[in-house]
Amino acid sequence: MPDYEPPAGYGDGPFPPRRRRPLVAVLGIVALLLLGAGAGVLWFRTGDDEVPAASGSGPNPSITTSASSAEPDTSASPTPNVAAPDSSANPRFVEVGECVRNDGPVDGKPELLITECGPQTYEVLLRVDGPTTGEEDAATKCASVGGYTNWFFFDSDLDTLDFVLCLKQR
Repeated sequence: MPDYEPPAGYGDGPFPPRRRRPLVAVLGIVALLLLGAGAGVLWFRTGDDEVPAASGSGPNPSITTSASSAEPDTSASPTPNVAAPDSSANPRFVEVGECVRNDGPVDGKPELLITECGPQTYEVLLRVDGPTTGEEDAATKCASVGGYTNWFFFDSDLDTLDFVLCLKQR
């Protein structure tokens, strides 16, 4: 019996070129998604840490004291006027019983920083985390807190970062 020989032309010619378009498209989409996610994380972590807040008057409407009207006491001990926005002195990390001071300008936007309790500071009597709508909401949330003299609120685009502080001037 003669040896089997494949017909001429079978397996002799070049293979057809493989198409890599689907692979390139998938890799391109994955790369774009990773770049977008990385940019989103970077934007979120380096976002604006300024406190767009206001402070209102205490329970007595005839008194117009506010957290922004207090001047820092510079005679007692030297304290830095500026803290890093992500430091532990940022008011978003304050807890009940701790104190804050206002380093903002008189009759301007308050700039609260966590500090040791003493004269010209504000003790946090209540902290309400969650969405806030502004001055009226902050005053309403603090109205039932005995002894509060001032309030402070932080209202951001992301409601989970919002909070209200009910404060007592020391």
